[in-house]
Amino acid sequence: MKRPPFIPAEEYPARWRKVQQLLAQADLDLVLAYADDRATFGPAHARWLANFPVHFEPVCIVIGQYGDPVLLSGPESDQYAMLSGRIPDVRVLREFTHPDEDYPYARIHPLAEVVTDLVATPGAVRRVGLAGRGLMSYDFLSALQAALPGVEWVDVEAAMCQLRARKTPAEQAVIRYAYHIAELGLNAAIAAIAPGVTERAIMAEAEAAMRRAGAEGTGIDTIVAAGVNARPILARSTFRRVADDDMVLLTVAPRFEGYHAAIGRPVLVGSPNAEIYRALEVAVNAQQACFAELHPGVEGRAVEAVGRRIVETAGLGDYFLYSGVHSVGVIEFEPPIFGPSSRAVIEQEMVISVDIPLFNAPWGGLRVEDGYLITETGAEKLHETPFWIRKG
Repeated sequence: MKRPPFIPAEEYPARWRKVQQLLAQADLDLVLAYADDRATFGPAHARWLANFPVHFEPVCIVIGQYGDPVLLSGPESDQYAMLSGRIPDVRVLREFTHPDEDYPYARIHPLAEVVTDLVATPGAVRRVGLAGRGLMSYDFLSALQAALPGVEWVDVEAAMCQLRARKTPAEQAVIRYAYHIAELGLNAAIAAIAPGVTERAIMAEAEAAMRRAGAEGTGIDTIVAAGVNARPILARSTFRRVADDDMVLLTVAPRFEGYHAAIGRPVLVGSPNAEIYRALEVAVNAQQACFAELHPGVEGRAVEAVGRRIVETAGLGDYFLYSGVHSVGVIEFEPPIFGPSSRAVIEQEMVISVDIPLFNAPWGGLRVEDGYLITETGAEKLHETPFWIRKG
């Protein structure tokens, strides 16, 4: 069986060099990129820099102006990181150890020692960039500051995210396959929808199909929300049974080789409220209009504004509750995010999700979400999922 697409090993050193260019441009001595296993945002830096799927313990990747990075882990993750990651130099960080546990066979390194190995002049570290600072605990951030007193700490989260905004051919192939997996999961869920079936049973069919196709997990929990459960923006599957004349909202976001896809669709069971039909028609029109506007060099907020205007003209603007255009990558909802206040520009080789949200309405809620690869002249849709899906 042919191996599915993957990110080749040689791509990771190229990413490290991009970070070192950032170091030079921002006059930084080091960058520390933090990652943990929180489902939506946590693993991003470790996955992009090291192909390391963080689990159980956090990690921190340290990149100096020259040479290769060091991956710092807790005492139970070092061998796992050596086996599965792309950074050969893995060390157990003292600041990641637990004060109530002993690790008699682990060689434990204080951060100051690691830094000494990465800088040309020990003791000359002035400015250190932090990526993932918003995920760090107060205790860990305090430990970093204590380990390197007198250092100026610079937030480089946005700059690090920008480095991965445009996708390489290998990344594009992986994401394209992730959308294939998403379609399989969505189709399995649709096939399972029927009056009397629980949301959780439908979710199980979707996730089983995606796992069989190679998904390693999801970027967000798979959403199967029937009837009133579809009203909020987010939902988790319950034991509520699909009723006659329900609308069932599906949103799938599988993770494959660290990258994501996202598709959202309502499924109409029987004959739901007429307002749902009207809202879906408006959302589909907005989705198609945004697709037509996707071009490199365009401000993303201008694309989002096209969809938002269509929704507002239909009298549904109060239910368009969040930014409807964002990037997709090692995070399912990844910067740049092209909301009304953003000046970020769409670029060729970005992967963009157009998500038309209509939530907290008296009749419930729905989203129509599709993924696109930005090409030289426009955008290529990455899946072929129908907008109108009826059961019964």
